Amino acid sequence: MPDILKHGPMLYAAAAAGYAGGALWFWRTRWRARAAHPGLRPAERFALLAPLALHGWLLYADLFLAPELRFGFAQALSVTLAVGVAIYWVESLFLRLDGIEPLILAPAALAAPLPAIFPGFASRGAPAAFEFRLHLVLAMAAYSVFTLAMLHAVLMAIAERRLQRKQSLGFALPPLLTLERLLFRLIGTAFVLLTLTLATGIVYSESLFGRPLRFDHKTLFALLSWATFAALLAGRALRGWRGRTALRWTLSGFALLLLAYVGSRFVLEVILGRSP
Repeated sequence: MPDILKHGPMLYAAAAAGYAGGALWFWRTRWRARAAHPGLRPAERFALLAPLALHGWLLYADLFLAPELRFGFAQALSVTLAVGVAIYWVESLFLRLDGIEPLILAPAALAAPLPAIFPGFASRGAPAAFEFRLHLVLAMAAYSVFTLAMLHAVLMAIAERRLQRKQSLGFALPPLLTLERLLFRLIGTAFVLLTLTLATGIVYSESLFGRPLRFDHKTLFALLSWATFAALLAGRALRGWRGRTALRWTLSGFALLLLAYVGSRFVLEVILGRSP
């Protein structure tokens, strides 16, 4: 067993501490400040990258170096937030989005150590199959982009409320219309990934169970989430949905998506204590 797996719990705790420290720092320097901030400094960018790199390596070791694949609700949440932080880090190179850091780093701090606390059950079936690996990668990418879109929508709502009350943001943001276009770009990208996730899930289901789709709670919530985001994108294109309407649909679709995999796995693994 690789040494990194032996020391996994302590290293996961270190990654969580790094995220938590970053969340506290950005909350104090962005949210509590009353003056505009000049964006991410090089030291702050490195401070974000350090726990992210450690977290990413731990997840890679757990998912690809471990003797058996364990991928339950804890791994799903941990991977989702790690990829979400990574997407934000890359996105921040091209667009200033000061203020979103505490919104994503605080959940990442909570989610990072979950695989060490809830290792879950070994995957059954054919976890090494190409369809499964592709399905897993697409699903986590969709979860991560939707997570970033959800946090982006929350940040927009907070910024809009503060501006209406003529309160200082304490951090610089592009115009709300620019943020809105970026939000729907994220949702559109995540929707394509979710569509591909469902398609590869059908392929995987056929190869493993001999039928195109297993209609269970996970499938139901996934399809409901897909339909919710499809309706949101259609409403945006046909009726110009924006603002609070877009926020409500985004949060509803994201909640359904969480129930599709993370929620069902949590009930099975933690509450019922059995393998899916």
